Amino acid sequence: MEVTLLLETTENAFRVLEQAREHATGLLDTAVQFTAEETRFREEKRGQILFTGAQRRRTQFQNFVGTTIILFAFWMLLSGKFDAFHLTLGAICCALVAYLFHDLLFANVRVGDMRVVAARFIAYIPWLIQQILLANIHVVSLVVRRRMPIDPRVVKFKTKLETDISCVTLANSITLTPGTITMDIKDGVFYVHAVSQKVADELNAGDMEDRVAHIFMEADHLYVEDVLDAARIYQTLRV
Repeated sequence: MEVTLLLETTENAFRVLEQAREHATGLLDTAVQFTAEETRFREEKRGQILFTGAQRRRTQFQNFVGTTIILFAFWMLLSGKFDAFHLTLGAICCALVAYLFHDLLFANVRVGDMRVVAARFIAYIPWLIQQILLANIHVVSLVVRRRMPIDPRVVKFKTKLETDISCVTLANSITLTPGTITMDIKDGVFYVHAVSQKVADELNAGDMEDRVAHIFMEADHLYVEDVLDAARIYQTLRV
């Protein structure tokens, strides 16, 4: 009987040891699997950070080059000097200013393709020149009339534009158009001096604001072209 009891005790001990070994093996496998998943997650996160950093540096470099080209073009247009000394000096100054402030001109572009923004801005310039000419004709017509039927007023409106660069573009466009001057911008509210009721009505129509929003792809002013351009860009990124 004692021998039988000893055998049962030994068998139970081996069974407990076997269960402990299986449990320890399961814990070890789980730990190895968790470590592998954590390592893979860290590698993926590290790759994502590296890719995002490379994309950010690429975007910053493109913004720097674009700002330099724009500043240098305006410098040549305004200076009128095209000898080697002045061109070199202008290029250095433009590059320095672009290095310090390139994030101001191309800040918060939603889709990220500056070629689309540049193309839309270039297409916007002829329309703006046309509005300047029409406004000149209107102001001249007010001046040459015998009674000069001007009706000056301050127009206040809340803009739907979301970025500083788009607000600056709209403010300068308004000021460049004769008969209107942007007096102040506060908390997204424009204060504009208009020389007549006709000018004020055209300003309140919001056509210029919509066109500026179209340039910078503002969310509240989506056009069909925005969707097409965004689809093309995202397709390029996927490839």
